[in-house]
Amino acid sequence: MPEKQTGELTGKLREQPLLRLLAINLAVGGLVATLLLGGLLWLNPLRLRDLIFADAAPGTALGLLLFGFVITFGSAAMGTAIMTMTTDRDAGGGGGRRRPVGGALQPAVVPAPSRTPSGSAARG
Repeated sequence: MPEKQTGELTGKLREQPLLRLLAINLAVGGLVATLLLGGLLWLNPLRLRDLIFADAAPGTALGLLLFGFVITFGSAAMGTAIMTMTTDRDAGGGGGRRRPVGGALQPAVVPAPSRTPSGSAARG
């Protein structure tokens, strides 16, 4: 019985386009994070690789570093995907684009009463 419920749950999650979009972009962010960590270990800036592998438990440092990178780059990828989504009401284009206004913009003229000090009006 639990296997059937689990299968139904994963099937429903696969049908949700927003969750699928977020999962794909989280995976892309995780891939970028893994590549960045590999690049840092390969380049060894400021002897970072030597420092990590000189520790008694280098897996802990690597795991924490990878976790931070996955959170950072996964969140950036998911946020970018959400912000560039379009809706059915949009004629096209992603978020952040401005539509042109009908003509040239003109400043609005608003009359403003002038204030004079109470004593100067009587002396004038």
